[in-house]
Amino acid sequence: MSEETKQPTPEEVEETQAGSAAAGETVSEETAEKTEKKAKKKKEKGYTFTREQVEQMELAAKQLESVKDQFVRLTAEYENYRKRTAKEKDGLYQDARADTIREFLAVYDNLERACAAEGDDDSPHKKGLVMIFHQYQEILKKLGVEEITALGQPFDPETMNAVMHVDDGNFGENTVAQVFQAGFRLGDKVVRHVIVQVAN
Repeated sequence: MSEETKQPTPEEVEETQAGSAAAGETVSEETAEKTEKKAKKKKEKGYTFTREQVEQMELAAKQLESVKDQFVRLTAEYENYRKRTAKEKDGLYQDARADTIREFLAVYDNLERACAAEGDDDSPHKKGLVMIFHQYQEILKKLGVEEITALGQPFDPETMNAVMHVDDGNFGENTVAQVFQAGFRLGDKVVRHVIVQVAN
């Protein structure tokens, strides 16, 4: 005789369904938690770095700082070089001007002596020489050349050369008593020293 298949009662069916639902709910909660954790990890990975990455970034920052320092130094060196070369060029130009003017001062001396020589002041030759001498003086002024005032001034070894000493009560001690050859300066540079006689 075959056994009759036992049918579950409605209460049992309800319990089974409730258990299945509870199990499904647990599974879905676990899945949601796992998904949330994964998302959190992915999010954190975007903002956190491994030790190796941190070291690489620190090294890159040091290299950048070193390059910036080199750039600043090179810029400063170039600026110093530019200023130095500009100053050297200006110095060479001033030296060249002074050397050129120095060569023409012999003509100045000859014209001065010719104008000071005794003779007929109304002579056309003498008048012509005086005019040329004044013109020459004007040209020197335009070039920035100034005659150094020495007569009656205290002796200055920076601008004067003393070739003689004299005992003269009319002049104070260490004072220029006579000028033998005029001296000139171009700006702050002495082109030619004044040759003088100094009183003791």
